[in-house]
Amino acid sequence: MNFIRLKKSVPGFCMDWAAVIALVVAVVAFSLLRGGSFLSSVNAVNILRSMSITTIFAIGATITMAPGGFDMSACTLATVSSFLFASLFLWFALPLWLSVILTVVLTMGLYLLTMFLILVCCVPDMLATCALMFVHQGLGLWWTGGGAVSAGMPTSWGAAPIRTSWTETALSIGASPWCILIMLSCVAFAFVFLQYTRHGRCLYAMGGNHIAAAYSGIPVKKYRFLAGMLTAVMIAVAAIVVCSRNSAAQISGCDSYLMPSLAAVFVGRSVGGAEKPNALGTLVGAALVAVLENGLTQMGVVYYVLPAVKGGVLALALVAAYGPRQRPAHSTTS
Repeated sequence: MNFIRLKKSVPGFCMDWAAVIALVVAVVAFSLLRGGSFLSSVNAVNILRSMSITTIFAIGATITMAPGGFDMSACTLATVSSFLFASLFLWFALPLWLSVILTVVLTMGLYLLTMFLILVCCVPDMLATCALMFVHQGLGLWWTGGGAVSAGMPTSWGAAPIRTSWTETALSIGASPWCILIMLSCVAFAFVFLQYTRHGRCLYAMGGNHIAAAYSGIPVKKYRFLAGMLTAVMIAVAAIVVCSRNSAAQISGCDSYLMPSLAAVFVGRSVGGAEKPNALGTLVGAALVAVLENGLTQMGVVYYVLPAVKGGVLALALVAAYGPRQRPAHSTTS
C-alpha cells in the first residue's frame, strides 16, 4: 500500500517541482561541461545580474496575472519610461531621486490608459494591451524625436541638454550589486503582498473565479486597478535599471524582455504545486532562463540559435508542469 501511494506521489512531485528540477539539471549539466568557469563566483554574479531585469518585469507580470489579468504592453511602456527617466536626468538635469520618482509617477499615469480600456471600456486585457504596444512605441518616438536619449545628445527640440553626462550614482543602478538588490526587493515585496496580505488574497480570489469573487463582496475593479498600479511601478523600476545599464534610453530598449519575463511567470507558477502566479516561482523561472542563456553562451552556441534552444527547453518544462494536469482523471472512449 505504501509503495502504491509512493508510486502515485512521484509524478505529482515531479509536476509540482518541474521548474526547480529543470534548473538543477541545467546547473549540473553546465557545471560538468564547463567546470570552474560556470561555477565561479564571478559567473554567479553575472547570472544574477542578467536575470535581474527579467525578474523585475516578471514580478510586474505576476501581480497582473494574480487577479487573472494579462499585459502584453509592459515592455513597450517600459521603453517610454526609460525615455522619460533619461530625459528628466539629462535634458532637464533633475536630481536622481526626483528623476526616479517622476518616472514612476508618470509611468503610473500612462498606465491609466490601460486601466481605462480594461475597466471602463471592458476591452479584454490581451486585445487592449496589444493595441497599446503601438501607442507606446509612437509616444516614445514622438517624445524623443525618433531617436535615443544618451549623454551629450541634443533634445528633441534642438536645445542642448543641461546635464551632458551620467553620474556614477546613476550608472550604478544598473550594475551589481544594486540591480540584484533591487530585484530581490521587488521579489520580497510581491511575495509578502500576495501571500500575506488581505489585498493579495483578494487578487488571488479574483484570479481563481472572477464572478465568485464579485459575489463574495470583493470590489473587483478596485483590486484590478490596484494590481495595475503596482505593475506600473515595477515597469518603471525595470525601465530605470535598463536605462542605467545601457547608459542610454534606446529605441525598443526594453521590448526584448517581454517573452523571457512571461516565460518566467508561466514556468514559475507551477513551483510547489501553487498553480498560480507567485513571486518565488517567478524568481525560479527567471533563474532558469538566465542559467540557460549563460550556460549555452559558454558552450559556444551562436547567438541566433539561443532563442530556439531556450524556447525548446522552456517548452519541455511547461509540458512537464502543465500537460498532465490538463488530462481528465478518467478518460472515456467511444
